[in-house]
Amino acid sequence: MSAGYRQRLCVLGSTGSIGTNTLDVVARHPDRFNVFALSGGRRVEELLAQCVQWRPRFAVMSDEDASRRLREGIAQAGLSTEVLSGEQALCDIASHSEVDVVMAAIVGAAGLAPCLAAARSGKRLLLANKEALVVGGALFMGAVAEGGATLLPIDSEHSAIFQCLPEDVGTWAERIDHIVLTASGGPFRQRDPATLRDVTPDQACAHPNWVMGRKISVDSATMMNKALEVIEARWLFGLTPDRIKVVLHPQSIIHSMVVCRDRSVLAQLGTPDMRVPIAYGLSWPNRIESGADLLDFTRLSALTFEEADSHRYPGLQLAWDTLNGPAGSTCVLNAANEVAVDAFLTGRIRFDQIHAVNAQSLVDCAVESGCCDSVEGLLALDAKARRVAQVISSGLSR
Repeated sequence: MSAGYRQRLCVLGSTGSIGTNTLDVVARHPDRFNVFALSGGRRVEELLAQCVQWRPRFAVMSDEDASRRLREGIAQAGLSTEVLSGEQALCDIASHSEVDVVMAAIVGAAGLAPCLAAARSGKRLLLANKEALVVGGALFMGAVAEGGATLLPIDSEHSAIFQCLPEDVGTWAERIDHIVLTASGGPFRQRDPATLRDVTPDQACAHPNWVMGRKISVDSATMMNKALEVIEARWLFGLTPDRIKVVLHPQSIIHSMVVCRDRSVLAQLGTPDMRVPIAYGLSWPNRIESGADLLDFTRLSALTFEEADSHRYPGLQLAWDTLNGPAGSTCVLNAANEVAVDAFLTGRIRFDQIHAVNAQSLVDCAVESGCCDSVEGLLALDAKARRVAQVISSGLSR
């Protein structure tokens, strides 16, 4: 990049926690970044406020009704931002010829198509949407290679691993023994598993260390977020499932570790603040100010580690089960989990029934050969798994 050049940024999912943290980092470096496009699902008021602040060329909503309301707000504010809607519009802004960097922060399988579009267009792709790899790992990594994209993980654990690995990608497999993803254990790490049936949504969303959206907070409480991260790590780092481990680390200071062949252990440490991996992704291979607090070692009482209790976190094992199962199994798991978490948050099933929905969906949803070879096949499997999970959820009694 020439001196004084401002990278043009597209933020997919700008109204969510990752999106707002991204814009917070960008605001600290107005000389480095230009916000070119934003998308915000159906959160019209939040996206309008962002458009007023950043004046992007494009803003995308998930449907035409939300787009109409945003257009009205844009007109009243006297902005020139063009408002679009739908999946194709997301793909268009992610692959736009004037975009340099794409922050992929749309939650769920809805982020797969625009992530693929960005990858095939050779963008610097900051991946916070783990579902792109969980749903279509082989297809997605193929698109990255095909387009010559630069893929940088934003999940704190995967960013930590990336920062600890040798720069020469081709030597990863031969130089490391395995990687260790750390997990806080969520709000129920010390709670009697027998009492988890009584957990409320607000309790499940009260994460002890991180500020996150409700869906991912529930995933942290069940450890399904870690199961999905294991699947994501398999594709990001090209490791077989047996070379990916998980350990509980309640303090969330060590974000993950790489165990080398010689048994040296490399770890990345920092305060639990998503702006750190976001800033690293935006500035790689350099580093910029993130706004996070400095880690004060003198105030750390201890760094502790524990095994994950399989009775408290039965869903964690599903990561290895699906990676070793038929192609498409991870897609089914992701879809079923989204349905199960929504059913819990809306009071239709108990917290301890989330795993039952996920596990039974893997049994009941048949995966057909070749379903993972295209976006259409993956989305069809995703939709099928959701229908299966809905039926299972409806059959459970609270």
